[in-house]
Amino acid sequence: MAGTAGLEARAAELEARAAELEARAAELDAADGLAKLRDRFSLPDGVVYLDGNSLGALPQGVAQRVAEVVAHEWGGELIRSWSTGTWWTAPERIGDKIAPLVGAAPGQVVVGDSTSVNLFKALVGAARLARPGRTQLLVDASTFPTDGYIAASAARMTGLTVTPVDPSQAAEAIGPDTAVVLLNHVDYRTGRLHDLPGLTAAAHAAGALIVWDLCHSGGALPVGLDAHGVDLAVGCTYKYLNGGPGSPAYLYIAERHQAAFDSPLPGWNGHADPFAMTSDYTPAQGAVRGRVGTPDILSMLALEAALDAWDGVAVEDVRAKSLALTDFFLECVAAYVPAGRVESVTPAEHERRGSQVSLRTENAREVMDELIARGVIGDFRAPDVLRFGFTPLYVGFADAERAARTLGHVFG
Repeated sequence: MAGTAGLEARAAELEARAAELEARAAELDAADGLAKLRDRFSLPDGVVYLDGNSLGALPQGVAQRVAEVVAHEWGGELIRSWSTGTWWTAPERIGDKIAPLVGAAPGQVVVGDSTSVNLFKALVGAARLARPGRTQLLVDASTFPTDGYIAASAARMTGLTVTPVDPSQAAEAIGPDTAVVLLNHVDYRTGRLHDLPGLTAAAHAAGALIVWDLCHSGGALPVGLDAHGVDLAVGCTYKYLNGGPGSPAYLYIAERHQAAFDSPLPGWNGHADPFAMTSDYTPAQGAVRGRVGTPDILSMLALEAALDAWDGVAVEDVRAKSLALTDFFLECVAAYVPAGRVESVTPAEHERRGSQVSLRTENAREVMDELIARGVIGDFRAPDVLRFGFTPLYVGFADAERAARTLGHVFG
């Protein structure tokens, strides 16, 4: 009887706590100045979508814009859309739309190719800009695997030696032999936010250049590329920028480096006079020299339409909501999930947290599969991490509460 009474008391306590958290979520959503932005996205009913750190939701207007491009610009105007429409200037025009979201002035961001291709351009370009005689390429040891593969290839091409480093120790590791540093602004697995201003300053103090991967920070938090003197940066557009699956990535080349930036992929689109069809390559002025081949127009213009979702939105407000959402989610997890079943590997400190929460647990793949089956979509990273990405443009506090409550139910 005592055991039954204890279980009933625990159930009543959880019910009361759930009612409190649901009420708090409703109050927070009602006071949220960004809540109305959810209407700018097409989201299925009954789903909590917390995987925007892998693929952002579909913004309203994208489907119509793509249909227009296909039916009218391609179907009707045919090749004339290159010269009389918006196609040819899309890479730099869309780059200028992304620029304020990463703290860059116009003329420094060009869109096209994949993150991997842009990273290769940035690393080889940085190595060619580096001080002569330096041989070290310092690379985030916990980086997304492709960054490591690309870094190794770039090192072989430029005569550098890759040295892996924990980002928390990168400042001390940068030395007189360091030519280039490659770091992720936010760790893709843990959501840990690295010190972009401090590490950029440390690289410059040692006479090195730094390249930042912004895939998990661009569109989620202020980056400040110009303000902090970053040399080069790359990022994808299909996560927090909601550009769609496989949407083209971007390359940032600081204005002070543009005249000397020597791309290892000198394609005709980056030529000063692309239609002259000369055998000698003369790079275009500015960040346009980061272009390579013919742009992927369908994906490019879909991305341009997707960026309309940012009209009138300040990244600082997005960051404030992101921190509030992840704080509330962690509070709800603590309330709903039995003690000891999950461990947060995302830093609790705001200054060290991106816009995701990663929880370590046993049988993580099976747990995530069950969450998805119950309408809460996050993702899994081997071997034992549940990832939940919070995109403040369309995720609300009720979503965070429901996700945590569902996770608690999965654990029983």
